[in-house]
Amino acid sequence: MVTKSFRLAAVPLALGLALAAGAHAQISDGVVKIGILTDMSGPYSSFGGKGSVVATNLAIEDCLKAECSGMKIEVLSADHQNKADIASSKAREWLDRDRVDAFADLTNSAAALSVQKLLKEKSAIGLFTGAATTRLTNEDCGPTSFHWMFDTYSASAGAAAALTKAGGKSWYFLTVDYAFGHSLEKDATEMVKANGGNVVGSVRHPLNASDFSSFILQAKNSGAQVIGLANGAQDTVNAIKAAREFGVGGKQKVASLLMFLTDVHSLGLRQAQGLMFSEGFYWDMDDQTRALSTRFEKLHKGYKPTMVQAGVYSSTLHYLRTVATAKTDDWKVVAKKMRELPIKDPVMRNASIRDDGRVIHDMYLFEVKKPAESKAPWDYYKTVSTIPAQIAFKPLESSSCPLVKK
Repeated sequence: MVTKSFRLAAVPLALGLALAAGAHAQISDGVVKIGILTDMSGPYSSFGGKGSVVATNLAIEDCLKAECSGMKIEVLSADHQNKADIASSKAREWLDRDRVDAFADLTNSAAALSVQKLLKEKSAIGLFTGAATTRLTNEDCGPTSFHWMFDTYSASAGAAAALTKAGGKSWYFLTVDYAFGHSLEKDATEMVKANGGNVVGSVRHPLNASDFSSFILQAKNSGAQVIGLANGAQDTVNAIKAAREFGVGGKQKVASLLMFLTDVHSLGLRQAQGLMFSEGFYWDMDDQTRALSTRFEKLHKGYKPTMVQAGVYSSTLHYLRTVATAKTDDWKVVAKKMRELPIKDPVMRNASIRDDGRVIHDMYLFEVKKPAESKAPWDYYKTVSTIPAQIAFKPLESSSCPLVKK
């Protein structure tokens, strides 16, 4: 039997969904509680937001049909408004008052880092899917935290490496001014230089900038062969639109280092065609991804899942399977067991969890199709190449995570 209970919390969009079929005796409070902390209303809500709650509920549904049969699971969700202090405050409230066992999504790197700091003080699991900064598995890593799907290194290993190898040797970065953008520019710069290129300059803009005209003009006038966009979601969309308006093209290319399916959908193929970037999931890769995406689409207003939303499904499912297998939600036991159990789901291929908490898996370099190449709604990508798991992410021996034995 499935019952729904809507709970009010400090953030209006907080939502509780209880899926009950009898409690497991070794589960604290008799219930496993998962908190979805994400951007519900701002520039990142399109690739996370309410879609991440949908993805979580799909994972719960699938686990209840199998390993989690008889388990009681509750989901809380809240809008952190892309503010680190709100994210930390809400996470602390959930830990102290609601005794949440695991946090998922955590879009926005600054918000994620604030929650990561808290998780190292308290006892809970962190499933970071929407945050991109590599700090989560380096200097700020934690024993009970896991970084799912992508980071700024894996984003750079795709487009930055490919475009530099293809002749785009000089770069100018347009960077969102907070932890995520700084990390993406840093990793992309290293990737450009490693492939024989150089960076001629950069400019930073605020999150959710209203006008990109001056930033694009600075980048255009730099004479760089490639304008690298070290930002995401609506900022990326607006920067690309501005670049088109100011005639950037020809010998000067725009490189979107991090792009999501919803960004391409917002831009339309006419403006997005030819863009190259790396992702860890695409809805139309095989029968498994199509089946999951069809279920998601029916529950999320006709939208296919983004890489982040698919990652929330994957991380939640693996966490719940681990709790069911371990027969406890004790964070120490679960964190250890999560590293031991294989990750098997429709989302990721060749996936495993390293000592630093980084989940590595195959990534893919995609190119956006031309309008004439698209045969159906959401038919946007063509695969350029597969980036193997061991290459897609920063090598473990280069990690600065204190948990890694050297």
